[in-house]
Amino acid sequence: MTTALFIHGTGVREPGFSDLYGRFTAGLLEFAPDVRTASCYWGGELGARLGAGGLSVPYTGGRSRGGLDGAAEAIGTADGAADGTELWADLYRDPLAELAAAAGSGGGSGPGGRAELPLGAALPAERPRALLSALDGHVGDIARGAGLPAPYLAAAVTELAASAVLSGAGAAVPDDEELARLLARALVAAALAALLDADAPVVPDGAARDAAVAALAGRMGARPEGSERGLGAALARPVLRIASHQVVRRRRALTEAAHPAAADVMLYLAHGEPLRRRLREAVEELEPPVVVIGHSLGGIIALDALIASPSPRVALLVTVGSQAPFLYESGALPGLVHPEPLPEHLPDWLNVYDRRDLLGYVGAPLFPGRVTDVEVDNRQPFPAAHSAYWTNPAVYRAIAARLP
Repeated sequence: MTTALFIHGTGVREPGFSDLYGRFTAGLLEFAPDVRTASCYWGGELGARLGAGGLSVPYTGGRSRGGLDGAAEAIGTADGAADGTELWADLYRDPLAELAAAAGSGGGSGPGGRAELPLGAALPAERPRALLSALDGHVGDIARGAGLPAPYLAAAVTELAASAVLSGAGAAVPDDEELARLLARALVAAALAALLDADAPVVPDGAARDAAVAALAGRMGARPEGSERGLGAALARPVLRIASHQVVRRRRALTEAAHPAAADVMLYLAHGEPLRRRLREAVEELEPPVVVIGHSLGGIIALDALIASPSPRVALLVTVGSQAPFLYESGALPGLVHPEPLPEHLPDWLNVYDRRDLLGYVGAPLFPGRVTDVEVDNRQPFPAAHSAYWTNPAVYRAIAARLP
């Protein structure tokens, strides 16, 4: 029986690793029910840490509060792809972007921009909160159905309901269905932005994200089949982005958010042997054939370990969202210097990547006949695309098709 050994990438620590490994196991078993799974967790013991508590970081002030009402400025229009990926990139930066743009554009219908209200209808300023109230008691089920952590979505609902931008948006968007979709996208964007801020190892892919939008909008009265109606028009609206001058003021918070992910890479490139040794030990404990599956830095560790030390137990190497080909071409891969060829003892190599993942590279052009590149579409902008592989069935389908 084949054993799939999963090795994680940068920045992953407990409890995030257990969540990631559980998601990986469930996803792979769906397409390969006879495979055994095992893990190589190195982040807790061998991952990077700030030994002096961050004393090297210039401190320029207190932590800046994030959230839906963070500082922002208008800087033009969204230059989005046809499927709205670039719009989502803007919404992850500022979940209120669409609502604020709508509120700033005025709107309404009828003489003077005001529509006549039906008898008993909510006042324009109260319409958004009236729609949000329809979510009471349903947020948890919607979150679980779309693979979103329920607390993140619930927090987004609470924060959005208290936002000052709702009054202007309610007055400017007379159509309840359009308003419901704007609210739904803001909620999902806020929940996913919080996941990204928390360096979550798994981020839902575009299909799960859109399902959450559709479910939220439907609960607020929009037709499910039209959950993405209005994206085309939204792409032409002014959008809000976090002001760049905030970066210097928030340097300590930003450094803490990026660490340990960035430091894991630097630590490996400087002192990588303990991580390679950990992987080799994990392989030796398993019955062959073994398939080593590495995400991001995990794929670099796996490739390096197998280049340096032949392992007859390993029948297949799988790298997902990997920078290994780029490091090799750049002369920065520890185990192999360009243009040296791959050693003959290296097993078959499957490399999975997403074009929108700026940390995912292709290997076949560098190693013809030795690497099989498989492209998937996580339907997420970067950096969410880099963590969304593990909710994309196409990734598991590609791996299952190559299992010995």
